[in-house]
Amino acid sequence: MRARIPQLTRALVLESPVTVPDGAGGFSTTWQALGTLWAEIRAGNGRERLATLGPLGEVRLRITLRAAPQGSDRRPRPDQRLRDGARIFRILAVAEADAQGRYLICTALEEAPA
Repeated sequence: MRARIPQLTRALVLESPVTVPDGAGGFSTTWQALGTLWAEIRAGNGRERLATLGPLGEVRLRITLRAAPQGSDRRPRPDQRLRDGARIFRILAVAEADAQGRYLICTALEEAPA
């Protein structure tokens, strides 16, 4: 049985957090774009959890993209996020998708833009 080849048709911008002084003695976080990665986004498992104002639905996404070596700026990390226009995907975990190491799977949650 042949493995399914991902359809990398979505251009996502990989962003990394940068801490900067806020001018009042504290710090704030901004996001620096590192580059564009072509990806496939598929819905994963969903669940309901109790939030402050009641139940909240949550769907984890599987974002598949071309692999990059450990330590490369093109390899996503869990402290980073992917952006598609106004849509933001917070990366929770990153793993190899296949034994040959051709693709990575990022488990992510979509967040509302701030």
